[in-house]
Amino acid sequence: MKLNNKYYVLRHGEAVSNVKDIVSCWPEKFNNPLTEKGVAKINRVAKQLEKKKIDFIFHSPLLRTTQTAEIVGKHLKIKIRKDKRLREIEFGIFNGGLETEFVKYFRNRIERIKREAPKGEDYTDVSKRMWDFFQEINKKYKGKNILIVSHQAPLLLLIGKINGNSIAESMDGIVRVTGERRIIKGQLIEVN
Repeated sequence: MKLNNKYYVLRHGEAVSNVKDIVSCWPEKFNNPLTEKGVAKINRVAKQLEKKKIDFIFHSPLLRTTQTAEIVGKHLKIKIRKDKRLREIEFGIFNGGLETEFVKYFRNRIERIKREAPKGEDYTDVSKRMWDFFQEINKKYKGKNILIVSHQAPLLLLIGKINGNSIAESMDGIVRVTGERRIIKGQLIEVN
């Protein structure tokens, strides 16, 4: 696919759920704002973004991504735009629970790719909605600098799809035990 714009992706800053190792998706089960450390990191990233001349900021509607986008938008004096397709993977019955319980539900890497948590979604679902969003903005805008603020799994799946990777190849960056290709909280990535 030809990229009609310059894209940057930003994972939200550190939030309460990250500190407490709780999985949190839509609908949010508890107040999950950025931590002081998360706010400080996003303020530093916002300064880096001044050089990028961002035209649009799109973000997930969850509190931690909204706060991240608001900090950047205020710093750059850009109105932010919410899109529900950028939300975190739906953790289903595990939403608001410990991450260890969610991880234990899946026996192996393949299960994490092909199976969703009860009342949740799988990585194929996430990849489809992220790709739908991306194709829409890539067609609508030309020659713009666009920032996408979302969550680790959706962003890795989007970057993987743009680069022609399978969901399994993109998933390799998501599995915690590998420690590889994770998008750390508050990390800005230029998509080529």
